[in-house]
Amino acid sequence: MHHPDATESFQPRPDIIRDMVAAGITKFTGQPDAVRAWRQIAGTNETLGIKVHAAAGRNSGTRLAVVASVIEGLLAAGVAPGRIVVWDRQEKDLRAGGFTEFAARYGVRVRGAREAGWDPDVYYDTALLGNLMYGDLEFGRAEEGVSRKSHLSTLLTQDITRHICIAPALNHNAAGVAGHLWGLALGGVDNVWRFESEAGRLATAVPEIFALPEIADRTELFITDALLCQYQGGQRDLLHYSVVANELRFSRDPVASDMLTLKQISDAREQRGERSAAAFDAELYRNAALLELGVADPKRITVTTVRLSGAKRPPSGAASRAAREAGGAGAALGESGASRPVPGRGG
Repeated sequence: MHHPDATESFQPRPDIIRDMVAAGITKFTGQPDAVRAWRQIAGTNETLGIKVHAAAGRNSGTRLAVVASVIEGLLAAGVAPGRIVVWDRQEKDLRAGGFTEFAARYGVRVRGAREAGWDPDVYYDTALLGNLMYGDLEFGRAEEGVSRKSHLSTLLTQDITRHICIAPALNHNAAGVAGHLWGLALGGVDNVWRFESEAGRLATAVPEIFALPEIADRTELFITDALLCQYQGGQRDLLHYSVVANELRFSRDPVASDMLTLKQISDAREQRGERSAAAFDAELYRNAALLELGVADPKRITVTTVRLSGAKRPPSGAASRAAREAGGAGAALGESGASRPVPGRGG
């Protein structure tokens, strides 16, 4: 979904973003209007988690206008405010990013995975030991101060029944993209610093954690907030390393979605004579494809691009940009083996 006027001076225009989200979800689901489209994504008895990336800041992380438009769509579809949870790893990042304002404005919940607590019975187990840090479940309990377990947040195991992930088009120095796979996998578990130090460790851990049923089987929709694309700078808010794209992408395939962002980042770098992002971190996405989480081969990713312009309020049935829609990315995730046993599954 592209609209040339979606941003102004690097800031989203909420009225246009609202229309882009409504038009995108309508086309993505094939429903006649946005209300029925959101009902297809989320039943009124579900507890909906909206996973955001807040740590990068208001300009480079998930943008408030996009999340607000999704919340408004869910509320219009009859989802109770108390059944909507905007979440990220830490509440301090959610506060700094402005997301806690949604609690007062809409009555939804805003939670940090860490503050919700870690589930002692559900964890990712691997031979790689990690030095425990304050806030990890086993910190102060393990005699050696190390653990091979990463426990899932109770937010994921006991509260949220379905996820919508909204990730920015933002580079990550080790993973390539601070996108859907990395964000959902490491945003909801503890003892993660053992993975962040090396790209090879991330390439193994991120797909395996994402494949846990509490994540892969419960995630319904991936929206890439590509209004801006930050191609350098990692997890910092650096607009001078950003290009305006004015896009939102809708998909059921997290791998294809992140591969599109990886290409977007690589293209932006190459246009400026800098090193491409594609060469040294595609292993993570190939591993995710091996676990049948989605499609990593660019030749198999189909993209439909529709450009909106003109009227302030485009019709809700306007087309969206969707990576691998019906028979494509949506089918790839739907047919994946994410619910089968994967290495490291504990609990």
